[in-house]
Amino acid sequence: MSPEPRFVNHLERPELWDRIPEVFAGVVPEYNLHGDISETCWNRLFKDFRDYQFMLYDEERDEILGAGRSLPRVWDGTPQDLGSGLDDSINAAFLARDTGRKATALVALGVEVAPKHQGEGHSKALLTHLADLARADGLDDLIVPLRPIWKHRYPLAPIESYATWTREDGEPFDPWIRTQVRLGGTVAAAMERSSRISATVAEWESWTGMAFPGDGDYVFPEGLSTLRVDRTRDRAVYWEPAVWVTFDLRGPAPEAPPRG
Repeated sequence: MSPEPRFVNHLERPELWDRIPEVFAGVVPEYNLHGDISETCWNRLFKDFRDYQFMLYDEERDEILGAGRSLPRVWDGTPQDLGSGLDDSINAAFLARDTGRKATALVALGVEVAPKHQGEGHSKALLTHLADLARADGLDDLIVPLRPIWKHRYPLAPIESYATWTREDGEPFDPWIRTQVRLGGTVAAAMERSSRISATVAEWESWTGMAFPGDGDYVFPEGLSTLRVDRTRDRAVYWEPAVWVTFDLRGPAPEAPPRG
């Protein structure tokens, strides 16, 4: 019987992270790799919070199935204290560490499944492992500023409205929100300005395969909202929206979902 895939953190197998660009190519659009905050914090993330960066790894086949990135922060349990999104949480986490404040929640910065292994149930296993990490460190909550995977189909819809959309059966319309709600998460808030990505017009044109010949707001491929272009300043700015899903970890841990 083949051994089950296991979770390994960055401290155990740092060399696996060198394979991320190849294994996860296409999981998120190119522009998502160039966030104003996330780019600057990346190295420190793996220096200060190595135990919270992990992969689901099949050692027998030497295959990376999925990855999770997270960091602890202070949260008082109210929607108002969640902040504006991903960038704000990253700043809050490093501020808490630098000032010696005790973290109370774990923030999921990314939960990604390798393209060749999508549809095998690994996203649920990754989320469950995040909750297990938080519980092991005595953190009360897991909070997820998630990127709704169907929002790019409706880039002009306000994220506050999109987050409330449901199917005929009453479950969330967006598949990624639906997955997390089924695992016990609660949609707590939605924010238009979760993560800022600013760059030159040429850089944005290379990432999107589009031309931006004039100033203004543009809908672009895979964008969850619009891109503001200012050719005079040679600057294009995009704010990616997100939806806050929270998990209360103070009760007993649910049974881990099966993979596959």
